[in-house]
Amino acid sequence: MKLSQQSLSAIEKAIQKAVNKYAGLPEQSIVTDIHLQPNQNSGDLIIFDDEDKELACISIEELANDDSDDFYEEMQHILQTLLGKLKEEGTFDRLAIMTPYNFVLVDEDKETVAELLIVDDDTLIVNDDLLKGLDEELDTFLKDLLNN
Repeated sequence: MKLSQQSLSAIEKAIQKAVNKYAGLPEQSIVTDIHLQPNQNSGDLIIFDDEDKELACISIEELANDDSDDFYEEMQHILQTLLGKLKEEGTFDRLAIMTPYNFVLVDEDKETVAELLIVDDDTLIVNDDLLKGLDEELDTFLKDLLNN
């Protein structure tokens, strides 16, 4: 799926609108996840918090016209790229949200498809590639430790 620059800008503005609800608050909010829920049938992208409170919603015609089988994988890549760009620009630096918190891609049943971005004071995980093989390394380490 290739979205137009106009659609990408609209998604970016929706994310900014959603997170700006946490900018300038007198005290930090406890939010552990910000959910992004694209709908392939309607073309809607809904952004909501842990309590299912809608933070932003937009309609992207290109999403509704997409009939690919790997819709969520494509959306994961698009959203990770946009969130990474916003992170680099400092968009998430001024939010009154206790860290760590996640941006999560969810399906129509609100089941987690992928973690898109984890925001922590000093740690940033943009994708799962950084963690690949960690389980095996830890298992090997533990086995070696127990055998010695």
